[in-house]
Amino acid sequence: MQHYVKNLPLDQNFSKATNEIVVGAGCFWGVEKKFWDLPGVLMTSVGYSGGETDNPTYEDVCYKNTNHVEVVKITYDEEITSLKEILKIFWECHDPTQGMRQGNDVGTQYRSAIYCSNEDDLIAAEESKKSYQKTLSKNSYPEITTEISLIKNYYFAEEYHQQYLAKNPLGYCGIGGTGCKFEE
Repeated sequence: MQHYVKNLPLDQNFSKATNEIVVGAGCFWGVEKKFWDLPGVLMTSVGYSGGETDNPTYEDVCYKNTNHVEVVKITYDEEITSLKEILKIFWECHDPTQGMRQGNDVGTQYRSAIYCSNEDDLIAAEESKKSYQKTLSKNSYPEITTEISLIKNYYFAEEYHQQYLAKNPLGYCGIGGTGCKFEE
């Protein structure tokens, strides 16, 4: 599969100092769009992570209780952008207090999640959650429900989901943040 925006294979190997993080913040179409043009982001892809079924399909994730999350895998150059910047966009692009939903999209596949590739990133993600919780609490939001762990698995979603909003600019995607800025 090719990245529709970057015109590279989705499984492209990069020789630079890169890192990867997988995030879930509701409908993966809109979440991916938040990241693919960010300077330093080398690759994005949408997929499924966190569940128990190997190689699930969209239909499996939606209707067969696989416990996967709709996610975006972000590969980035650490010399150009930082995990902190990626987490800032992540926290601000959705409401991490909604549990198993984002807006009108309801189900376990729409839960908020961060899956890290190493222990240092895991610690940074947990710290960013604590920081954003302080901001949300000041604005009367409940507790953050975001699941944070090391990456357990990642399966590419079907090609028609990849960069969906670049191919379908009028497509619906119900992500929306709280309006609270991430401050550290």
